[in-house]
Amino acid sequence: MAVSDNRPFFLNLVIIRLPVTGFVSIFHRISGLLLFLAIPFSVYLLDISLQGSTGFSRAVDILNMPLLQLISLLLLWSIIHHFIAGIRFLLTDFDIGLEKQQATCFAWLVFIIDVIVFVLLAWGIFL
Repeated sequence: MAVSDNRPFFLNLVIIRLPVTGFVSIFHRISGLLLFLAIPFSVYLLDISLQGSTGFSRAVDILNMPLLQLISLLLLWSIIHHFIAGIRFLLTDFDIGLEKQQATCFAWLVFIIDVIVFVLLAWGIFL
């Protein structure tokens, strides 16, 4: 006897609506990837800056380029989001915030704290 299979054959990921907890998880992974990819350039800048005063000036000149300032802002967001979402995921390891309502509340809290900390740090660093 054949059993009918009602599962979809093709999932359109654009149409599927993720809950806010899904976005926190995806952004946590993206921010971790961005931080990992930034390691070689960070080591390069550290190497240049430790070569004396001329090397430090050269590293500052590199970081003052407009494109690299945008990349620095993206990396600043990555650090902030990865840290705050990581705390949320650590809390779930201790069985805190596992119910749907609590998880949604904590996910929104992650995004709110992200924005506040990012604006304060970006304001302090770039202005």
